[in-house]
Amino acid sequence: MTLADLACFLAVADELHFGRAARRLDMLPATLGRRLRALEDHLGATLVQRTTRQVSLTPAGVELLPEARRLLAEAEAFETRARGLGRSGARRLAIGAIDSAAAGLLPQVLPLFRDEAPEVTVHIEERKTIQLIPRLLSGRLDLAILRPPDRRDPRLVTRALLSESTVVALPEGHPLAARDSLSVDDLSDAPLIVPDRQSRPHSHDLTIKLMLEHGHSARIAQIAEEKHTIVGLVAAGLGLAVVPRWSAQVRTDGVAFRPLLTPTGQPIRRLHLAAAWAADVRDPLRDRFLDCLERNLDRLAALA
Repeated sequence: MTLADLACFLAVADELHFGRAARRLDMLPATLGRRLRALEDHLGATLVQRTTRQVSLTPAGVELLPEARRLLAEAEAFETRARGLGRSGARRLAIGAIDSAAAGLLPQVLPLFRDEAPEVTVHIEERKTIQLIPRLLSGRLDLAILRPPDRRDPRLVTRALLSESTVVALPEGHPLAARDSLSVDDLSDAPLIVPDRQSRPHSHDLTIKLMLEHGHSARIAQIAEEKHTIVGLVAAGLGLAVVPRWSAQVRTDGVAFRPLLTPTGQPIRRLHLAAAWAADVRDPLRDRFLDCLERNLDRLAALA
């Protein structure tokens, strides 16, 4: 039995859904199922009852769940504590970031940090928020720039940074592309391409809520997971998409980007970015980066 096996059990217990649990662990549902069965065989006890319609814990699973949480929490605390103690002479900083932060915020702040700490090597790992959190908790990442989680995790410290403004991606030949800016009402009859909610809940909900707030139902033409896929579908003429402003820096042939404004002409800022790191881990190098980021945050926020 390994800690990874316990993590599989806990993910299934929390989600009661193999697909969501697998996404949380960044693995395939079939792989998760095999790992869980192997754990059950090793323990000689069935932990999870599976049917075609639902997943539930067995009595043994319910009884063992608190102990599994304690074991994994103690192991993670030990690992993060050890990593923190070993960071005093480190010269490498591992930062995770969601795609728009990796394309927009980090390229703005990294040159500033390099001027202050030229001896530090920064490694960037681009993933979704749901994938970054487990990497923070395991110590594989020192810091992450992500969407603030809906549920607070006491094992993490989260600090609000800024809110990204939004733009509309649309085919260059679309009639709305002739305008300098767009409103939500302009999208009332447009087919929309939205992210998958399970992997990108903030971006998905942004489009749906904006339309509802203005008295419209979103006409969802296509659902896609990755931003570059969404923009590619826009280029193919399958619909329009609301995306973060910084995502527009990755230019795609045949796609125009127009600011999405309120009725008073202000940018719509609904996509929040936050910095997150493991609680109880002392890391002077991480703190130096955060200090550099926060000292320049007003200027960076104006570019968002």
